[in-house]
Amino acid sequence: MNLKSERRGIHVDQSELLCKKGCGYYGNPAWQGFCSKCWREEYHKARQKQIQEDWELAERLQREEEEAYASSQSTQGAQSLTFSKFEEKKTNEKTRKVTTVKKFFTASSRAGAKKAAQEKIVKQGHLGRERNADNILRDLKEIFTPSWELASPTEVLAGKLKAEIQESKSPSPSINRQASIETDRVSKEFIEFLKAYHKSGQDIYKQCKLFLDTMNLKKDLSIEEQSECAQDFYQNVAEKLQTRWKMPPEKVEKAMDQIEKYIMTRQYKYVFCPETTDDEKKDLAVQKRIRALHWVTPQMLCVPVNEEIPEVSDMVVKAITDIIEMDSKRVPRDKLACITKCSKHIFNAIKITKNEPASADDFLPTLIYIVLKGNPPRLQSNIQYITRFCNPSRLMTGEDGYYFTNLCCAVAFIEKLDAQSLNLSQEDFDRFMTGQTSPKKQESDSWSPDVCLGVKQMYKNLDLLSQLNERQERIVSEAKKLEKDLIDWTDGVAKEVQDIVEKYPLEIKPKNQALAAIDSENVENDKLPPPLQPQVYAG
Repeated sequence: MNLKSERRGIHVDQSELLCKKGCGYYGNPAWQGFCSKCWREEYHKARQKQIQEDWELAERLQREEEEAYASSQSTQGAQSLTFSKFEEKKTNEKTRKVTTVKKFFTASSRAGAKKAAQEKIVKQGHLGRERNADNILRDLKEIFTPSWELASPTEVLAGKLKAEIQESKSPSPSINRQASIETDRVSKEFIEFLKAYHKSGQDIYKQCKLFLDTMNLKKDLSIEEQSECAQDFYQNVAEKLQTRWKMPPEKVEKAMDQIEKYIMTRQYKYVFCPETTDDEKKDLAVQKRIRALHWVTPQMLCVPVNEEIPEVSDMVVKAITDIIEMDSKRVPRDKLACITKCSKHIFNAIKITKNEPASADDFLPTLIYIVLKGNPPRLQSNIQYITRFCNPSRLMTGEDGYYFTNLCCAVAFIEKLDAQSLNLSQEDFDRFMTGQTSPKKQESDSWSPDVCLGVKQMYKNLDLLSQLNERQERIVSEAKKLEKDLIDWTDGVAKEVQDIVEKYPLEIKPKNQALAAIDSENVENDKLPPPLQPQVYAG
């Protein structure tokens, strides 16, 4: 097994990490291989197409409604006595149809405005011809308005009251108290940071408060829609800082990092692994998969890391610690920082082992090994959280985006790992997965002289137990085979005997009578001479 064949199932071309649209940014499996920018463009195209189809459907329903109304008006004639009842019935029917049409374009952030519009239609139902496609066009224009700018003061106040009620029902006071302390600390740091921006800082703070108040009203939306609102907010604020306040890119990046930290610290408990998604189910599936792959060795993955070197072993431990620590962070940027630190420890471990800089082909197998060895908690939830609510510019470029994309590839590889990926036979792979056996440990002659004798003896005993287990399984298998052969032989003999008996049936004849004694009276056979009689002669 050469090095090339070992790498066959693990190697990922670096071009595969980029956006499949060819824009040069890093793609993401959660965005179907697109980068954040291209994914949003594709999403908006699909959304506009759906809206156009809904609009055409609404216009068709409107035309049918007007035609029905016109035909009913022409047939009224002399029925003046029943005109009022007919008009009332027509108004009710028209109101029901218009309400059905409006359901195509209803959004939760405009619930109050649309309810008022519907009440107005009911009041003016007798003037049905005034309702036409222009009203539908106005609804469509509202859809393209940034959703976080549509909340009215009344809705904002209602959202605050709703949030206070939900927080008062929280079952864990200690967790809430800790989160509240962290939220207060982040808020103070954010305010201190904005003081250096003067007037623009005040505008940033107002925009952030408006966004948070609006998000409180959108907790009933799907997590994808909430993510879309967050991405729109990031993009609009960044553009405003660059165009209106003429900030340099460095200051814009720092401001966006602080904005993300301030917002997501407050929204974390609502948008991380929500109950409306299957993130938790995916977490359990990945953890179960990684536990089943505990037997995978560095040699199988062609990992260029020698853990017998103390410095390398320390780097591996630090990398595992960083990837596990990711779950304790609340801000997407902090979670990305943990991934970046883990990746840098991996590169250092490879560099120390090989005495040369690490390559991308060495990094990905080692990252897979670290994930298998660490089994990070809620791995899929963290990946989804970063994908949905991180500043998209961080995921599209830079080392954070590169390392995050590699982590997504590592998780995808683990989920699809098979015998061919590890250059194993399917039989051995199945035995390893079921726990029937484990790969052979290091031979005694390959141990370093500094390794403890107890560790050597332990691995020797494990090898012996593994061999005994294999022998026992082989004996049990042969015994079952012998038992089956004996049963088959017995059945075969019994069948042959039965066939012979059926072919040559046994006839039982009556018992023959016993022959008469020679000196008995010959009664039945007169042809025999009589027996001799003794005679006496006188002398």
